[in-house]
Amino acid sequence: MHDLWPTILLGIIEGLSEFLPISSTGHLLVAEHWLGERSETFNIFIQLGAVLAVCLIYKERLSSFLFLWKDREKLPYFLKLSVAFIITSILGLWVKKMGWELPKDLGPVIIAIFGGAFWIYFTEKVSSQRQSFVEEISWPTAIAVGASQVVAGVLPGFSRSAATILMAVLLGVSRPAATEFAFLLGIPTMFAASLFAWIEETHFLKNPSLDSPLTLATGFCVSAVVAFISVKWLLSYIQTHTFIPFVWYRVGLGFFLIALVALGWKTQ
Repeated sequence: MHDLWPTILLGIIEGLSEFLPISSTGHLLVAEHWLGERSETFNIFIQLGAVLAVCLIYKERLSSFLFLWKDREKLPYFLKLSVAFIITSILGLWVKKMGWELPKDLGPVIIAIFGGAFWIYFTEKVSSQRQSFVEEISWPTAIAVGASQVVAGVLPGFSRSAATILMAVLLGVSRPAATEFAFLLGIPTMFAASLFAWIEETHFLKNPSLDSPLTLATGFCVSAVVAFISVKWLLSYIQTHTFIPFVWYRVGLGFFLIALVALGWKTQ
């Protein structure tokens, strides 16, 4: 397997960046420049690996949704997740039909990375004026978070996590509660997006992937393990910290990409 190490490295990068508010798109764009561009099927598999990690972390919460008829107290939360997902789906399909998605090229990605940094900084500054936060997700918040997911689709590099978590924080939700809702919402959203992309890529397996099963399995497993560790770390970190450090990381990443452009690097 000649591409073992590139596969492992891309799995690590996806696992680290998918659920942190730092943009997995920007990191994979840079990585694939040096490691070689991969197929859409490979990217889908490493993304699904990251999703599996979140499913494992929230397995108790997810399993509780299977027995809502026993515990009706969890029904409102499940319904809010469902409505948020429906809003994301409707707006996402509409945006795709209108052709408003920006390409995953350096220019748009750099703008989105800086835009995401400003969004995090603005939200943290506004929320710092609050005396207290709520733990419950309200219906307006659920709707707003569902709509904000579309931003990440329109602006590759903005970060789905940054868009959704910080939207809830802006509306007064505590960082842990906002992160949990955003990550749980991300599970069906990313599964649906991956399925849609897979159908487009393979035309229902009429054009099968050229990647070997071993390559896909390796990327999937590495991404899952690394994502599990990174999400666990983030959930611990936000108990006592803000998202401000991610602002400066994104700014640094943005300037690094600008330097690449200045050196003559272009993407197709």
